[in-house]
Amino acid sequence: MNFFWLLRMKRWAQHPPSKSRVILVLCVVIFCLILYAVEQWIGWPDALTPAGGVRRGVPLMR
Repeated sequence: MNFFWLLRMKRWAQHPPSKSRVILVLCVVIFCLILYAVEQWIGWPDALTPAGGVRRGVPLMR
């Protein structure tokens, strides 16, 4: 752990995030967990899977 993270933890201890910020972060985490659970249960749609073999417009040599 570097010095920057220690200063950041000190600042959070002195000035904790607001209740609305905590709720926002928890909602985002819950949404990600729900999305992961749905993806594991139902599966990933083929339409959202990128086509392999092309990277930044340059075809890969295979």
